[in-house]
Amino acid sequence: MEDYELFIGGEFVKTADQEYFPAINPYTSKAWANIPQASDAQVADAIAAARQTFEGAWSKVSGAERARLMHRLADLLQENGDRMGLLESTDNGKVIRETRSQMNFAARQYRFFAGYADKLWGKVIPLDQPQIFDYATREPIGVAVLITAWNSPMGLLSNKLAPALAAGNCVVIKPSEHASATTLEFARFVEQAGFPPGVVNVVTGDARVGKALLTSGRIDRVSFTGSPGVGREIAANAGRALVPSTMELGGKSPNIIFEDADVDKAIIGALAGIFAATGQTCIAGSRLLVQRGVYDRVSEELVRRAQQIKMGDPTDKATEMGTAANEPQFNRILGSIKGAVDEGAELAVGGKRAEGADLENGFFVEPTIFTGVSNDMTIAQEEVFGPVLSILPFDTEEEAIAIGNDTKYGLASGIWTTDLNRAMRVSKSIMAGTVWVNTYRSVAVQAPFGGFKDSGFGRERGEYALDEFTNTKNVMIDFSDEERDPFAIKA
Repeated sequence: MEDYELFIGGEFVKTADQEYFPAINPYTSKAWANIPQASDAQVADAIAAARQTFEGAWSKVSGAERARLMHRLADLLQENGDRMGLLESTDNGKVIRETRSQMNFAARQYRFFAGYADKLWGKVIPLDQPQIFDYATREPIGVAVLITAWNSPMGLLSNKLAPALAAGNCVVIKPSEHASATTLEFARFVEQAGFPPGVVNVVTGDARVGKALLTSGRIDRVSFTGSPGVGREIAANAGRALVPSTMELGGKSPNIIFEDADVDKAIIGALAGIFAATGQTCIAGSRLLVQRGVYDRVSEELVRRAQQIKMGDPTDKATEMGTAANEPQFNRILGSIKGAVDEGAELAVGGKRAEGADLENGFFVEPTIFTGVSNDMTIAQEEVFGPVLSILPFDTEEEAIAIGNDTKYGLASGIWTTDLNRAMRVSKSIMAGTVWVNTYRSVAVQAPFGGFKDSGFGRERGEYALDEFTNTKNVMIDFSDEERDPFAIKA
């Protein structure tokens, strides 16, 4: 059992009356670490530290120096990738083969955005008035609050922190109370890399901390990843404070297989789309739309393959699917499955807590597939965030598009076809921030990511992410000697 500490103003801190709550390993159901519950005063201290550093030492650091620090941060994360992957798998039950690779992906993000740190160029803007020189610059927004979810703490943090640092901001990070350990460990790398105190601060705890972050001092941006319900509350509170926000929320993504697809490849993509990460990812392809000519073949093969998925210790490299990340989520998944059965969906495989000598203490849910699903059923409309797939048949391209778009979400989608014209038509018609063609769950640091509708707003990753953490300033310089009417508009 390790007692972690908050990271505020470049120091690991705790008070004499510091509250803690246990980190639960979802594989063993046992506590393995103690996480601090930040007080309102500690949250205020973190915001004040970030503000003081932003207006002081950090504002004098060049882009080239920010880049150097970010490269060092990436080195430290990669050098400690095995240990960090193990900690994250212990904390949230995701298999080590994925958490380990996410450390490399996160390190790549810091390196990618380090390349932008000294290249935030502005523009000279030609005006109608030749005697006025006009230019626009991109400047850091100030203090950003970064709130991450429990399913991929280090990956999600890199989506936000890397562009925030590159742009010259200071941050206060709040990870999910269900998976805080790796973020607190990461704070040690921030210290070792040599960032000035106060550039990066970490406060942990429950929803009280999230609320305090919006009320305990002046902040300039909120970037949140999590459920739409919590996102609405945070965005509303931020709006009342006139603080802009970025929301990366849920999804009910359609994964569409046409008759002309490479069906074997599409089946692998469908499996990866829903059962990788135990389905606990906002981009999960939880609605599989299959054209009727290949519906039986696809459904039967998916059921067969789902029964072969190896569950077990998430820290074992042989394990293919881990646990639900925490007990509340485990219960929500099982509740969604029961609700689907009650509504009349046909349970083709799975549907209950997984059994076995190696599984008895963990929050394991069997890989679950429903057939006989109509798109108006709850299982096809509400995000489960678990290893639960609904397979829906369709006849025509137009019907697939209509079903795919018939959701309040718009985060991701997949299209499986060998017809390039169809791929272009459907990609244009699907209302989602990401469209994959003949692949699924592929990610790249260069590619923007974000959603439409209830899936949120704003973009992470890629050059577009810098827009979330910069302000545009315009400067006009009149270099003429002529006198002007002081009451006339200078247009």
